Amino acid sequence: MNGFLKSYPHSLTTGGDPLIEKSNIGKEYPERTFEIEKCKIRELARAIGDKNKIFYDDDAAREDGFEGMAVPPTFFTLFAMAGGLEYVIKDLEINMAKLLHGGQEYEYFKPVKPGDVVKAKTIITDVIEKSGKAGTMDFVVMETTYINQNEEPVLRDKCTLVVRR
Repeated sequence: MNGFLKSYPHSLTTGGDPLIEKSNIGKEYPERTFEIEKCKIRELARAIGDKNKIFYDDDAAREDGFEGMAVPPTFFTLFAMAGGLEYVIKDLEINMAKLLHGGQEYEYFKPVKPGDVVKAKTIITDVIEKSGKAGTMDFVVMETTYINQNEEPVLRDKCTLVVRR
């Protein structure tokens, strides 16, 4: 078994599918801190096939009106996957074989740039049970707020997980 699965107590290898209780609404997860790095911006742009020079070169970005290298709109998903989402999956003992990414919404408040240091705080804002032809599913809605080094909100990220029982 690989290390990823070992780290999840209710992973692909276990049985049982617990109900995700509404009592989880309001649960907060540990704050994480990240620095916006040029190498990560370039890495993401390459991974998604975006060849726009503003994601690779400071001068090209400045010519387009940015302070320096631009940050792709979905850049913060990297941080969500590396922190908040992992905490929620472990805490709620979600079976990875029954997990589906149900959606992602971003609300931008202020641009970020390389060198910015951002803090992220995740909270569960809703748990919804729905039943249909495929059976019963739990929808877990998480909201992560990102604040820069000047204590200014820069982004709110809403992620919905769908867990089939």
